Amino acid sequence: MPSISSIAAQTLQRRIVSGEFAQGDTLPAQRELAESLNISRASLREAISMLEALGLVRSQAGKGVFVTWGRKSDPEQLPAGPAAVPPHALFEFRHALEPAWAGLAAQRATAAEHAALRTIQAGMEAALAAGDLVQASELDLQFHLRLADLSGNPLLRAAAGQFSAQIAHSLRLPFADVGGMWAPADEHRHILAAIEAGDGAAAAAAMRAHLDAAAARVGIDFLRPDTSLPSPSSTKEPSHA
Repeated sequence: MPSISSIAAQTLQRRIVSGEFAQGDTLPAQRELAESLNISRASLREAISMLEALGLVRSQAGKGVFVTWGRKSDPEQLPAGPAAVPPHALFEFRHALEPAWAGLAAQRATAAEHAALRTIQAGMEAALAAGDLVQASELDLQFHLRLADLSGNPLLRAAAGQFSAQIAHSLRLPFADVGGMWAPADEHRHILAAIEAGDGAAAAAAMRAHLDAAAARVGIDFLRPDTSLPSPSSTKEPSHA
């Protein structure tokens, strides 16, 4: 069942895509907007965070929330995820874990579980066809978390659950590239085909390629160090020698 914030995000998305809130417009103040949607301001902030990651709006401190739908995102201004984790770190984290759980899922998933993944994939494609990026990204998250569950590894499952909000944020970011919004679903097909074939190595490779491509769509290059992250030397304990 969709969360209150997801429903609010879909409502605002419709109003933006319909042109009621045009590119460059400032959204109403949070109190007014929350009252009009009959939700708490906390739920509204979460909805706006979803829309910001999807590229529909941009928050500016002291100025408000502006509609940016249809304007390509600046890689240098990607919104940080929950707990202010920078996008580069989120993708590195996912790159370290998700190929492993995709590979294990390929070895352990049953035919019934393959069918459940196909249902999620079909729902995501239907949402994209309807232009519903909020729903598409929610189903994208379901696909990735289901693979963690199918890995059968309790630690991978725990990591996926503990950091699901961060994973959700990072996978929303590529949808801001409207011209490439179908790419995640296309890449999921390759992952799903490898899982259905029971080929763990191919599933891991397909997931790795998917994450590389998703990062590239938002301007993140894993080969280039992210200067926003602390260097190992800066976090060392001082010597007491």
